Amino acid sequence: MRFGLLGTGPWAVRTQAPALAAHPDVEFVGVWGRDHDHAAALADTHQVTAYPSVAALLADVDAVAIALPPDVQAARAVQAAGAGKHVLLDKPVALTVADSQAVVEAVEVAGVRSVVFFTRRFCPTIEGFLNQAAATGGWDGGRHTLFSSIFQPGNEFGASPWRRSMGGLWDVGPHGLSLLMPVLGPVERVSAVPGPRDTTYVLLTHEGGAVSSMVLTLDAAPSAARYETVFYGKQGWLAVPPQEADSVTAAQNAITALVGGTDTRCDVHFGHRVVAVLAAAEQARDTGVSVPVRL
Repeated sequence: MRFGLLGTGPWAVRTQAPALAAHPDVEFVGVWGRDHDHAAALADTHQVTAYPSVAALLADVDAVAIALPPDVQAARAVQAAGAGKHVLLDKPVALTVADSQAVVEAVEVAGVRSVVFFTRRFCPTIEGFLNQAAATGGWDGGRHTLFSSIFQPGNEFGASPWRRSMGGLWDVGPHGLSLLMPVLGPVERVSAVPGPRDTTYVLLTHEGGAVSSMVLTLDAAPSAARYETVFYGKQGWLAVPPQEADSVTAAQNAITALVGGTDTRCDVHFGHRVVAVLAAAEQARDTGVSVPVRL
């Protein structure tokens, strides 16, 4: 499958581009970026073409991997799907429910494939754990804690304007939902409150009655950094295992899912549900009231 890459930021450089270049079932054709000099540098690294426009790149490929800020990604995903190209998206799909719904509709109308790259969902050990936990059942709830500390000298992600603006809820919240929802089911209602260090405390009511929580920040004290997801119920407490695959390997697994076309566990419909939960959490946090999830 001929792939193009949209984006030239740290995630594109570290993850998507190397994954595309090394994948045995992919012909990595070229790169487009909002900064053409950056696109040219990344393209030169992988000996592919730097394209002057998205339209020019789309004309030469079967699929695109998108590594752009979510508010930019949504419009480019609609453009790519409208051109009949399969889409490998980053999380979150968009920053509003309306924008993510537009991506869903574009993909459906075009009949193209979609995969949203939730990193840990493409690690076989973690996916196997989630499948087994879902099959076992009997879970009363779960807890997801992601304390990151990206606003430190030398951290390229800390310079990202959208991460500074939207915070941990939108950047790392998708990771928590991608682990909690496959086991506990869709989320119906959300409550949330803000805390110190731009932390968001989220309470999720799932279909069937399970209740889970997420605590999320990008500005934790470095000594407090933590990534942990646990489930509890009649089976006791069970922790999601650590990520065993690096991000490039996980991205290659996501590419394989898109190329194969039969793996829909993290398609744009799931990505849209994640955006709807995040939007409800944002509203709940900012208004102090419990909010239903509206797709």
